[in-house]
This record gives sequence, C-alpha cells and structure tokens, in this order.
Amino acid sequence: MIALIRRSRSVKEISPVVFSLLAALTVLATPLLTAVPVSADWGADIRLTNAAGDSYDSSVAVSGSNVHVAWIDFRDGNDEIYYKHSTDGGATWGADTRLTSAAGTSEKTSMAVSDSQVHVVWQDVRDGNIEIYYKRSTDGGATWGADIRLTNAAGNSWFPSVAVSDNNVHVAWEDNRDGNNEIYYKRSTDGGTTWGADNQLTSAAGLSYAPSIAVSGNKVHIAWQDERDCNTEIYYKRSTDGGTTWGADTRLTNDAGESFNPSVSTSDNNVHVAWEDMLAGDLHVHYKRSTDGGAVWGADSRLTGDAGNSIHPSVAAFGNKVHVAWRDSRDGNWEIYYKRSTDGGANWGADTRLTNDAGSSLTPSIAVSGNNVHVSWQDNRDGNWEIYYKRDTAPAPTITSFSPIAGNPGTTVVITGANFTGATAVAFGGVPASGFTVDSDTQITAIVGNGLPGRITVTTPSGTGTSTGIFNFMNLAGGTPHGSSVSGGTTTASQQGPVP
Repeated sequence: MIALIRRSRSVKEISPVVFSLLAALTVLATPLLTAVPVSADWGADIRLTNAAGDSYDSSVAVSGSNVHVAWIDFRDGNDEIYYKHSTDGGATWGADTRLTSAAGTSEKTSMAVSDSQVHVVWQDVRDGNIEIYYKRSTDGGATWGADIRLTNAAGNSWFPSVAVSDNNVHVAWEDNRDGNNEIYYKRSTDGGTTWGADNQLTSAAGLSYAPSIAVSGNKVHIAWQDERDCNTEIYYKRSTDGGTTWGADTRLTNDAGESFNPSVSTSDNNVHVAWEDMLAGDLHVHYKRSTDGGAVWGADSRLTGDAGNSIHPSVAAFGNKVHVAWRDSRDGNWEIYYKRSTDGGANWGADTRLTNDAGSSLTPSIAVSGNNVHVSWQDNRDGNWEIYYKRDTAPAPTITSFSPIAGNPGTTVVITGANFTGATAVAFGGVPASGFTVDSDTQITAIVGNGLPGRITVTTPSGTGTSTGIFNFMNLAGGTPHGSSVSGGTTTASQQGPVP
C-alpha cells in the first residue's frame, strides 16, 4: 500500500489493476456508511470540462473574484495543459483554453495568481527527458505568453510547485540530475519575464520529492517528503529574504508511520502544513503549524478519523481561517472531504463531505480569497474523468455603523459591520479611500480621500455593502461634529453572481 501511493499520482499513472486493488482494500477495510449531506454553505458541483478524453490533476487559484483552474487533458490524443477562468467568483465560467501544443506529454500543473498575473508550471517531455516549463498571463487569463523552459540539465525534473507574491515568482521541483532525487528552486523577480539560476536545496542520502511551496512577502516556505531517515518523513525549509538564501532543513514528522504528500500554505506569519500519514495500516490527514514564520513548530494534529483512508490533502489559509480538502474512502467510495479552522489552526471544525455521487472523486485542489473557498477535483461520474468545481461563498459585506460621521481628507474612520474579510475596496461618496486596513471580519479602519458627501461602501469578492448613513466633509458640511457615530442597516449593492 505504501509503495502504491508514496507520492501524489494522477489517475493516468495508476494502472487499472492497482486502482482496483486500492478500491478493494478500501471496501474490505471500511463499512459502507450512510451518505453525509453536503453543508448548506457549499454550492452545487459544477462540471468544468465536457470533451472526449480524460481531464485530471487540476489546480485552482484565486485573486478576488477571479478564479482560475488549470488541468491536464487528453482530448487531443496527447496530455496537454488546459485552462479556464471565472470573473464572478466561480458562478459562471469562460471557455476552455489549451495552453500547450508540443510533442510529448505535459503533466503535473501548479498555478499561482497575483492580481491579473497568472502563473502556470508543469512537467514536459517534449525535449526527450522531463523538464519544468512555465507560462504566464498578464491580463487575468485572457491571453498567454510563450512557453518558457525553466530547467536544462541532465536528468529529469518533476513535480513543480509555484507560488507568487507581487512580482516575485517562486518555483520548486524535484530533480535527479545529481544521481539522487533532490529539491531544486528558482525564482523570477520581474513577474516571470526572466529567471535566476537553479538552486539545489537538499543534499542528503535518500530521496527528496513532492515539494510544495508557499510565499508571504519575503518569506518563502517549502515542504517535501524525504527518505534520508530510512522512513519517509515530511521536511521543511524557508527563506526570509525572498529566496536569496535558505535556512537549514527542518524535520516536521517523527513517528513510526510514513508521511507523504505535504501541502503548505501561509498567511502573514503563520505557516500551515498538511500531509497524509500511515498509522496502523491506514492513511490519515495530519497537520501542524508555525506561528512565527516557520522558526518554531507546534505538535502534529490528526485531522481525520479511523474509518477508511484519507489522502492527498490540499491546504489554503487566509487570515486566521485555514482550509483543508482531501479525498476520503470512508464511504466505500473515494469522495472529497473538507474541514476548516477559524482560529489559525488551533482548533478544527467537523468534516464536511463535498461530493456524493457514484463515481470516484480524486486529487482536490483548494484556494481561498477572503471568506470564499474554492475547490476543484477530478471525477469519473460521467464515465470518463472530468474536472469538477464547487465553492463556499460568504455573504456580501454589511455596514452597521461608522465613526466619525464627518471629516476632511485624511480623517481616519472606523467602519463596523460584518463579512469584511478579504475587502478589496472602500469608498466615501464613490471616491476610493486613500488607504484602509481590515482589522477583523467586523471592522475596517479607513482613511478618507478627496471626495463629496455620500455613502460609504465596502467591496469584497462576495459583493458590495453600502451604509445607510451619509459621510459628510467638514469643509462642505458647515462643521458637522466629529466624535459621534451613525448606525443602521445596510443595502447590499451587488453580489458576485448567485450562489450555485
């Protein structure tokens, strides 16, 4: 069992015999349970692909209301990278776009997005051996640049993972150019136009593979699985200067079982790692966190129970909310499950079953923007493998009060309400604030810009909330007093598409 799923594999790599064996082991080990209903917070499943040939190994990324999905597709008789996007938070989707068109197989996509820049990496055999390739869109996925080959060395380069912060793009992968599988890294500091040299990050006996990379500002985090200890363990290392230099390897797991397929995410100074761990013959999702940027790590937490196998976790964080999706066999069939923490990973809510159909649902990818959560996966309910998607959308923001009720440009105003997490804009009388900070889900501190008397608006990926009261300018309102507040309900001016 261990040898079969030691690294994150696509359905195309698993033979029918092996896949049947996995299914048989699951059924023998797991009683068939009553179906768990999908949480009311989650919308319906949306089928993203509908073409001959299998579609699999999707990767989802999000920036505000723009959701992007890339995957591998066999509709053309060769595995190619395809892409599509939504501009209304996942409510509706554009057409499929084929990103690769070269001899050889293109596989193992990873995608990251920063505002309108979308970055995709994958492994490609067009050059005779396996190399890492990259391409980007600078207009939110509408058009795409040329393929860029990132690796060019003897040996194979596999399993890339990409992360982006502003104009800095970071890629990690596994590479056997040195006769042993090691973790390599490279970066671009100009949004993917030019790239620095390859940087070998590991150099120990035993294989290092399946890296996952995340970034927040200048802190870059990489987790991978490693065999240097004669047991497969999860390792981690970080850079605090944007990838220029790297700290020591840190072993994150230390138990009798083997640990596979890490996924890392970061929000501010908090780093989160989820992985699958073999204990007592079954695989379960485990988690640990650092609250100081990766310097010190807390204890392991087991996120899934005893029934069935839980594998291929994907983790995403935004503020204090941490989200994990994985595939789970507790129901006698592979389904996608999800759970979240609202306190930075200290405590976790109940498992939520996201899929409930006759087919198998595999390899989830999760992304989050504010309070909106997006999951894609591959599913064979339709007879062949297709890409599916669903979302959990937060309500639009509401404003209940603000103080003071008047001021000049430069005045600091505290806005109180709900669903402010992930706010993308604040305006006074239709004029953007000169700056704002989301203090919490219920409070924003904004600085008044130049404008006219009018209502305050707060915009998030879920929509726009509008105050019922008017903010006045002192130089226009004849000395309206500071220090008081106005309260009342709000109107929601817009919602980013209906919840599916």
